[in-house]
Amino acid sequence: MSNVFYLSASKNYPEAVRAEGVWIWDGDGKRYMDGSGGACVVSIGHGVAEVRAAALAQMDAISFAHRSQFTTAACEELSRRVAALSPDPELDRVHFVSGGSEAVESAVKLARHYWRAVGRPDRYKVISRWTSYHGNTAGALALGGHTGRRSPYQPLILHTPHVEPCYCYRCPYGRTPADCGLLCAEALDRAISYEGPESVAAFIAEPVVGATAGALVPPDGYWQRVREICDRHQILLIADEVMTGAGRTGKPLALEHWGVHADLVVLAKGLSSGYAPLGAVLVRRAIHDAVRDGSGGFTHGHTYGQHPVAAAVGAAVLRYLEEHALVARSARLGAHLLERLREMADHPLVGDVRGLGLFAGVELVADKDSREPFEARHKVAAKVAAAAFARGLITYPGDGGADGIRGDHLLLCPPFCVTEEEIGFLVQTLGEALDDGAAALRRQR
Repeated sequence: MSNVFYLSASKNYPEAVRAEGVWIWDGDGKRYMDGSGGACVVSIGHGVAEVRAAALAQMDAISFAHRSQFTTAACEELSRRVAALSPDPELDRVHFVSGGSEAVESAVKLARHYWRAVGRPDRYKVISRWTSYHGNTAGALALGGHTGRRSPYQPLILHTPHVEPCYCYRCPYGRTPADCGLLCAEALDRAISYEGPESVAAFIAEPVVGATAGALVPPDGYWQRVREICDRHQILLIADEVMTGAGRTGKPLALEHWGVHADLVVLAKGLSSGYAPLGAVLVRRAIHDAVRDGSGGFTHGHTYGQHPVAAAVGAAVLRYLEEHALVARSARLGAHLLERLREMADHPLVGDVRGLGLFAGVELVADKDSREPFEARHKVAAKVAAAAFARGLITYPGDGGADGIRGDHLLLCPPFCVTEEEIGFLVQTLGEALDDGAAALRRQR
């Protein structure tokens, strides 16, 4: 009997015993391709010797020093490398935490702290979007827009204002990108007016939506318009780049694709490539200085923030990304992955294929013409993912994209070291798993 409180009490989890590159082996010797980088975490690949060496060297020096008492060379190096991810020289202060949910909550609290510091304590509301995910802590869940994740904890989370998502395949206004007039961006302007601009502190969103809808890429102009709206109302823009940051979309930060800079950028996952728990908030200097000159500091923190070993690992990962030109590789191999995935667009279960860099989504539908989603009880994405897993391919299934409950997709985000041959294995195996899923649905009927 295991003493582990597993995510699923009914699932049998194989034991992972070793990993290298894009491959993981279990205790029985079976090999799996990590086609999702875990939960879109592993960026540089498994088993990188340089990261191991950096972690051991830091452990040999000092494993823990509390952020209220010391800094470390590893923390200083990592902060420089995180700041260098943005081409905006004003985004140059970094607050370190242990993961994405902590980073989101830190960014929101920092936005609130900023407005108090500049004499505007009336600004406290944070607007977010439906069909979004910002983490699993209560505050992050409140900002998220996934009904299935929120509903079990609804009595515990605050009500926060939400706007329609930028979801071209399921446009909430029934338009196409050619004639939509960016109505989903204009929804933010309307929400700010309804809430009262003087009460709104920030808008938070994922540049490319990940877990709740599977790599939703906005049309050109969306993010530029959002930035204009935030500037006009003097509202902070928080970019949740937990999944998309550190090269996942083929740019160091995903917002670079649209020439837009946020005021606060939330990072995690690929920041350490899964080698250590690590998250960060990249902060505009003016925000940092206002807090410094106001209360003197940020009244917030976690025990393992600025952890020396985690910082050494993060610095080694970003160093490895740069030395091996892996961000450019993510762009190049991502285009190839998307091209290959689009070959299965005629499959009866596939409604849409989309993505940016090595960040791709396949949406599954019950009817291709009407785009009708499967009923949630069928758990189609989970079944296709299980079929892929049995064949040696790890994917990241999701649901609720269409309306918070219905809507299945698979997220594919392999490590940046993936080869074209390995992408071929991914696409072929996924196609076989889709066939398995279609056959299972026919048997149910």
